[in-house]
Amino acid sequence: MKFSRRLAGVAILVSLCASQVRAQTVPTAANASLFKKQLAAIQSSSYDDFVAEGTSTFKAAITKPAFDKIATELRPRFDAGYTTEYLTDMKKGGTVVHLWKLAFKDGKDDMLVAMVLDAAGKVGGFLLQ
Repeated sequence: MKFSRRLAGVAILVSLCASQVRAQTVPTAANASLFKKQLAAIQSSSYDDFVAEGTSTFKAAITKPAFDKIATELRPRFDAGYTTEYLTDMKKGGTVVHLWKLAFKDGKDDMLVAMVLDAAGKVGGFLLQ
C-alpha cells in the first residue's frame, strides 16, 4: 500500500509540474494578437502595418525594400497555408523574446520566429529563421 500511495503522490506531482510548465508557455492575448498582426502584415506585404507597433529603433532598422523582399519570398508559403505554435518566452537584456514555431503546409522547412518586445510592449525585433 505504501508503494501505491507513493506512486500516486509522484503522479500528482508530475501532473502539477507539467501544468505549471504548460502555463508558462502560453502567450498573453495581447502578445498573440501582436504576433498575428505581424504575420498578417508580411502576408499582405504591408510595410506600414509591420512597423506600426515597433520601437523607433525597429522602424529605422527595417527598411521597406528589405521588408518587401522577405514578404515576396514568403508569400507563396503563406498562401499554401500555415500553423503557428507558441513555444516559450525568455527575458533578455531588458526585453522579452517570444518564440514561435511557424509550420508551412507546403511541406518545406518550418521556421522559428523570435518576436522581441520592450517593456512597453513595442516590437523591438522580429526574426524569422
